[in-house]
Amino acid sequence: MGRRLFACFGKGLSSSPSSSATHEKHTSAATADVSAEEQRKSGPVLVELFSSQGCTTSPVAELLLSRLGRGDFNGSDVPPVVVLAYHVDYWDYMGWKDPYGSSQWTVRQKAYIEALKQDTMFTPQVVVQGTAQCVGNDENDLLTSIKQATRYAAPTFQATFERPSPDSLQVSLTGALRTKVDSNGANVMVALYESGLVTDCPSGENKGRVLSNDYVVRRLEKLCTVKDVPAKKTISGTITFPLWQSFNATKCGMVVFIQNSSHQIFGSQKFQLPDN
Repeated sequence: MGRRLFACFGKGLSSSPSSSATHEKHTSAATADVSAEEQRKSGPVLVELFSSQGCTTSPVAELLLSRLGRGDFNGSDVPPVVVLAYHVDYWDYMGWKDPYGSSQWTVRQKAYIEALKQDTMFTPQVVVQGTAQCVGNDENDLLTSIKQATRYAAPTFQATFERPSPDSLQVSLTGALRTKVDSNGANVMVALYESGLVTDCPSGENKGRVLSNDYVVRRLEKLCTVKDVPAKKTISGTITFPLWQSFNATKCGMVVFIQNSSHQIFGSQKFQLPDN
């Protein structure tokens, strides 16, 4: 991919990554098979934060994401959202290793950097519907990006949860995408996240702070790849997630979303895990 620069940005910086940007149009792999009015009423906007406990400005973005997720900004002009936080690992050398950081999430952010034609990897970065980005702690830019995002009808999956072993969670999904997928295809992705995380940070850029994190993605798997699928066709699949040692179902949730090869999001749906 070539050499990349890294940065930790704060609100109000004039550097190019700090402003919302929409990448040039690609041939869509999916199109809405429902009316614009139905989309506007029913489809949430997927907001993905790339963050790190090793970045001094990420905690502000994390708080903003938590407020978004609990509906603090819900109103007539702010659509419903589904939020996910990915903790990258490229700040781990700064004196504090993020316990939720993963190279997998760094790779995902790099893919967005390419798709959005950006030159710099930075935190905190927010990507909205896979098509626009901004600095994650800039509330005005973030809300503007959400308001301007193209919305799609939410999928109608029903989920069944089982624990085949103490360290695994099996999820079976059946439902319709409510979005027509053409011959270019799209992936149906499933993210397992955890909220209510609290970390004492004794070193690094956030030394001495108590950090709170919600909607932290712990697992991300592909349910299936679909091509030439009508919006109302029933899709089924099963995923088995390996669980982490401190897994607590009451703190976790799941998000299903449709994403094409150009990284555009064509619908998302959120689930709470059953307590048992």
